[in-house]
Amino acid sequence: MMRMICVLDAQTRQLQDAVTNVEKHFGELCQIFAAYVRKTARLRDKADLLVNEINVYACTETPNLKQGLKNFAEEFAKLQDYRQAEVERLEAKVVEPLKAYGTIVKMKRDDLKATLTARNREAKQLTQLERTRQRNPSDRHVIAETELQRATMDATRTTRHLEETIDNFEKQKIKDIKTIFSEFITIEMLFHGKALEVYTAAYQNIQKIDEEEDLEVFRNSLYPPDYSSRLDIVRANSKSPLQRSLSAKCVSGTGQVSTCRPRKDQQADDDEEDEDLDVTEEEN
Repeated sequence: MMRMICVLDAQTRQLQDAVTNVEKHFGELCQIFAAYVRKTARLRDKADLLVNEINVYACTETPNLKQGLKNFAEEFAKLQDYRQAEVERLEAKVVEPLKAYGTIVKMKRDDLKATLTARNREAKQLTQLERTRQRNPSDRHVIAETELQRATMDATRTTRHLEETIDNFEKQKIKDIKTIFSEFITIEMLFHGKALEVYTAAYQNIQKIDEEEDLEVFRNSLYPPDYSSRLDIVRANSKSPLQRSLSAKCVSGTGQVSTCRPRKDQQADDDEEDEDLDVTEEEN
């Protein structure tokens, strides 16, 4: 009889330790996974802000760069839709099941408390019956023996129930851990698989930006459309009065010979005329 009581005590401590262990670590896992989901949701929100800013900036840029940035923003926005689905799935498939273990642990503690109450009552009854049998070896001994057997059967039933409780709790815990972590891995793989597709498309859109064409557009934007004609006018107005006079004299019309000659040639003609005048005077 004492051996049975010792077995019950050992099983009770084992169940208490199992429940306490799950309560502690599942609680920590639940909190950390919940924080992970919140961080992912905040990352989604920041990404939405980034998409908006890229679109605003794209509107100020040259055509190719503008289109490339808008295509990138579109792909990046699509990724945030997948991230939103990731957040919702993690909340439903990971956080909620872990959170539910708070209720499961409470129920197991209630079961354990009821089992302990029954065990203590049966142990007390067994002790009293044992004492009665020792003190009254008469006919009452038969009654005490019968009651002792009944109490022993009750204790055995309680022990079996406690064993089943421990076994079911452990089995369910292992199954739930496998399910929760498998769901987590599957959700993350789905998201990152989609993310790889989206990032590949976004990368290609950025690489398609024609740098030379946009650079040519930028260079042309530095000058107004009538820049060439205005430049000619500025150059013409920048000449000195003498340059303009010489230019006018050097311009020849149809059938006309230019009268503009170099200064040295003009000086030589003047010298020849002076010599002719001197010779004429001497002859006279």
